[in-house]
Amino acid sequence: MIIRYSLLVAALVSVLVSALIVWSLLREAWTFVTEVVWADTWGQRGWFPRRGLYDIPTIVVSTLIVTGIAMVVAGPLGLGAAVYLSEYANRRVRSWLKPALEILAGIPSVVLGFFALTWIAPNLVGRIGKNVFLVLGAVILLGYAAVSAAMARSRIKQYREGAADPSARIGAVASIAMLAVVFGLALAWILNVWLEFAPNNAGSLAAAGIGVGILTIPLVASISEDAMAAVPDSLREASAGLGARKMTTATTVVLPAAISGIVAAFIVAISRAIGETMVVFMAGGAADAALFTDTPFDGGLTMTAAMASLASGTDSVVGEGLTFQSLYFVGLLLFLITLSLNIVASRFVSKVREAY
Repeated sequence: MIIRYSLLVAALVSVLVSALIVWSLLREAWTFVTEVVWADTWGQRGWFPRRGLYDIPTIVVSTLIVTGIAMVVAGPLGLGAAVYLSEYANRRVRSWLKPALEILAGIPSVVLGFFALTWIAPNLVGRIGKNVFLVLGAVILLGYAAVSAAMARSRIKQYREGAADPSARIGAVASIAMLAVVFGLALAWILNVWLEFAPNNAGSLAAAGIGVGILTIPLVASISEDAMAAVPDSLREASAGLGARKMTTATTVVLPAAISGIVAAFIVAISRAIGETMVVFMAGGAADAALFTDTPFDGGLTMTAAMASLASGTDSVVGEGLTFQSLYFVGLLLFLITLSLNIVASRFVSKVREAY
């Protein structure tokens, strides 16, 4: 009985602490919401809280850029490592490779931020960054174009054959329109990178994104590998019995069966990338204020870096209008974003989860 009530008290204390954190965010954020001039939170030159300019897109777009670059780095590398560990590595290799990979998660983020600032920024981003990002943008553009074209072709074929689905024509038009829009946006982004790129030996959003991506590789690899290891061997044996190669089995049997765990891994990694502070604070290339930018090679402030840089001078920002309250508003915005990600991921995982 004593153990039962002790565990209940521990659970209630954790709930109480969470509720107090949310309440503190809501209280100060409500002050910001009710007193700020909302015209100063959109379309301004940048994020200058000490001047009363709280351009929210400045820090949100920078956060999305860093998160996108981080997932481009961590997604393929982490998932590839998970596939190798689960399907190809023998017990001896796995016994030292997986702990070595997880050691990467134990590196202090301040060390990785210093590495991103002193090596990744001048050597990787400053020298070959433009070509890498142009090639990456072209690959993403061509891949999306191929998928969208295939979807549009399928919809048009269904419509011409008189398929029973009345939305076939609408789907075809929507697919073509989406292809055109994304093509235009991607082309504009590539041209923007090409025209505005300048070698930057200081910090940049690209350097910060690569650093955060390295930091999140172990999350993607470990959680994905655990999900694939949970897939029954009977499915692999059945695929091998039908003559499938190991790679075919991994891509068409194991990965679809473990999709719920893989999605969870990516959601955790995205949440980790959005919430990372020290790497983007050191390698992001901006102090407590930043101009709006949509180019990854410029310096910028993410939401977490904006909070860290401003909170480091908390004594001096008290009384500076709504500068102090803006910290809580950005924190609440981060909380809502991560909460939404977790809710969406939970519902998706519950729908696609396979029980064996």
